[in-house]
Amino acid sequence: MSRSDLVVRTLFLSDIHLGTKGCQPELLLDFLKHCEADTIYLVGDIVDGWRLKSGWYWPQLHNDVVQKLLRKVRKGVRIVYVPGNHDEFLRDFAGSTFGGIEIAEEAVHETADGRRILVFHGDKFDVVVSHVRWLAYLGDSAYEAAIWLSSRISRVRRRMGLPYWSFSAWGKQKVKRAVNFIGDFENAVAAEAARHGADVVLCGHIHHPVMKRIGMVDYVNTGDWVESCSAVVEHFDGRLELLSWTTPAAATAPDRADADVRVAVAA
Repeated sequence: MSRSDLVVRTLFLSDIHLGTKGCQPELLLDFLKHCEADTIYLVGDIVDGWRLKSGWYWPQLHNDVVQKLLRKVRKGVRIVYVPGNHDEFLRDFAGSTFGGIEIAEEAVHETADGRRILVFHGDKFDVVVSHVRWLAYLGDSAYEAAIWLSSRISRVRRRMGLPYWSFSAWGKQKVKRAVNFIGDFENAVAAEAARHGADVVLCGHIHHPVMKRIGMVDYVNTGDWVESCSAVVEHFDGRLELLSWTTPAAATAPDRADADVRVAVAA
């Protein structure tokens, strides 16, 4: 095992968006190769059913991600799939198991140090998705265009030897309405967790990876594998950590100093 490998108790992934050109399967496969977990939670929008309805796009690398996860199940890893709005068709199968992967509307995970994490995708707290579906599709198309531009910029930066940078993520931080939306979303999700008596709430949906304290609850967003290439892990002492995997491990061995950005939440 190399120094870049990571062995953890639990891994949380969301917003992979398989079936779209914005997905970054190479980096995800590299991350899954170097990260071993006893339990994996797939926190929604793993497959992008919205995009696949409008046009089929499924290259071999996207299939490789699915096969990689199924191989982990066969090796004894527990995988729980909590669907989001882009893969909402799976919500009809909550309580079922496919290929050893459990489907659940939401989940409660207990950490090694006894904290309760409420796990859900988070789309029901997005008023646009919940009540104005046509507007959500319009926004999805605009977002796809931003991702396309972001990928072109990233390609040029790589050729110039510059580090990874996401145009779409940068824009999200600069547009006032987007910043206000993120804040409102985070507060609503944290309030829901408090009502459930959870210590931590973990979600995805808005592609904004972060860990912070909101009231009496730790709010954790896993981010995505389109813009930030981020994930959350639970270590064997119960500590949660936010990781960003924007460069293959081999490119920064042995310590991935430029590629692995960590943000820890105190236990």
